[in-house]
Amino acid sequence: MCEGAANSCAFFFATRKGTQNPVMKPATKATRPPDPKPIRRNPKRMGELSEAAFMLKVRTLGFGIAKPWGDSERYDFIVSSSPRLSRVQLKSTEVLRARGYDVQPIYSVYGKGKITYTAEDIDFLVAHIVPVDAWYVLPIEAVTSSTSLRFYPDIPCKCARWEIYREAWHLLQSRV
Repeated sequence: MCEGAANSCAFFFATRKGTQNPVMKPATKATRPPDPKPIRRNPKRMGELSEAAFMLKVRTLGFGIAKPWGDSERYDFIVSSSPRLSRVQLKSTEVLRARGYDVQPIYSVYGKGKITYTAEDIDFLVAHIVPVDAWYVLPIEAVTSSTSLRFYPDIPCKCARWEIYREAWHLLQSRV
């Protein structure tokens, strides 16, 4: 690879042999760096970005928000809407499968496998569909009997069961 080559430009700077002055040359196939490998998403990083987006969204809607220390709790956030505090678990996805986006309302326990969230664990499950920036605010009572949730944001579907919870932030206020 040439010294001084840029990864995303049509030109690069190179130094001529025997001089200290850089020269701008058009990139050719021979001098252009190889195309980068396709981006392979890291699910943990995507979850962290969704958490940041959630904090911004909730705060701009006027709610208070707290994040527990560590990740040992069943919930990711505590959302405050006076006088109520709600335990919220955030799930995010960016993978489209069979015309929908899947989220599993489950967690893993070493030695016990996967367990579905209950009202003892959380008050709300919030699903973030990353590609369309859609948010679903689901009370735990609505999902306790489900092991998989499929969302169809902006996709015509007769079975869009969870659409009534899309952007349903008001549910965080009305819990008593």
